[in-house]
Amino acid sequence: MPWNNQTGGGGPWKPGPKGPWGQGPLGGGNGGGGGGNGAPPDLEELLRRSQEKFRQAMPGGAGGARGISLFAGLAVAAWLASGFYTVGPNEVGLNMIFGRYDAKTTSGLNYNWPSPIGQVQKLQVTDRNSTEVGFRAREDGRRSNVQTQIDVPEESLMLTGDENIADVKFRVIWQIDPVRPEDYAFNVREPRETVRAVAESVMREIVGRTAIQRILTAERKLIEPAAQELTQKVLNEYKAGVMILQVQLLSVDPPEQVVAAFRDVTAAQQDQDRLRNEAEAYANRVVPEARGDAARIIQEAEGYREQTVNEAKGQASRFTQVYQQYKNAPDVTRERIYLETMERVLGGMSKVIIDQNGGSGVVPYLPLQGLNTPAPQAPQGGSQR
Repeated sequence: MPWNNQTGGGGPWKPGPKGPWGQGPLGGGNGGGGGGNGAPPDLEELLRRSQEKFRQAMPGGAGGARGISLFAGLAVAAWLASGFYTVGPNEVGLNMIFGRYDAKTTSGLNYNWPSPIGQVQKLQVTDRNSTEVGFRAREDGRRSNVQTQIDVPEESLMLTGDENIADVKFRVIWQIDPVRPEDYAFNVREPRETVRAVAESVMREIVGRTAIQRILTAERKLIEPAAQELTQKVLNEYKAGVMILQVQLLSVDPPEQVVAAFRDVTAAQQDQDRLRNEAEAYANRVVPEARGDAARIIQEAEGYREQTVNEAKGQASRFTQVYQQYKNAPDVTRERIYLETMERVLGGMSKVIIDQNGGSGVVPYLPLQGLNTPAPQAPQGGSQR
């Protein structure tokens, strides 16, 4: 662009009748840099003078090679210094050169080639992330610190092993694998959606091979670790760089249309369990008592048998011994048996002894002492003599 090197008048800062931009005094005539009657200054003149000032400020004069080199060096130094960056204590930095992963950096001050050669991606590897399946938690705008739950039926309704439908809502707690954060950054396009899709698929597989009553009652605590293990296995096959920390099974319910019927079934099962427990408690109380009575009766029968057998053996032994003595001395043995028998029979009775050789007449005798003694009772079924 040609520069209009106007002449006339003093310089812009020289005193004189003209103004600082070459025009005349206010309300005056024309000047070298502007029109008369308050006209604006010439822009080309202003640019030309600014260019001259810049060339004079540069070392070596206008357009010198030394000035250009110094300016270029300062620009390169500033560009290289822009490659320094810091990584937080909960972060890991991923250095990329021309869009390709190069290295991993830890917390603190680090360096990588500045843009556009290098880029840095920071990942929060120690932060815990939560992914809901079957519902979405949203903060209530009208109340602070209160979350509302939005059901997602297309995720929560699952087919069970006995061809029923269960409404399953659960939460997956996960974090980025600090050992392989580059897998999380580069191997999967949408890591969060991938975690949700894999967790939903795994839960459908587990629920699909389990009966609904087992899911509603006893199997709930077994589903969580099984889902965590299988989800981690699938994500490792994808090389997603995700660690599954926990699977929380929040609710397992039948669909709303049949929830009343399922509650009746659950109540009936609880009654069945209660009655079974009561029956087992009664059996545990009665059976030991019956076994104890049976053992007592058996022991009493065995004792009676031993007693009877021993008595019979004793009687037989006594009779054998008496018979042996009788064979040796029949008269003496007979007399002894007679006397022992009479002693046994007459020992407890009142007796009156009459001497046959005492005379022909019998003096009447009244046993006064025997009147006060009660007469022995005859055994039942027998006659008293």
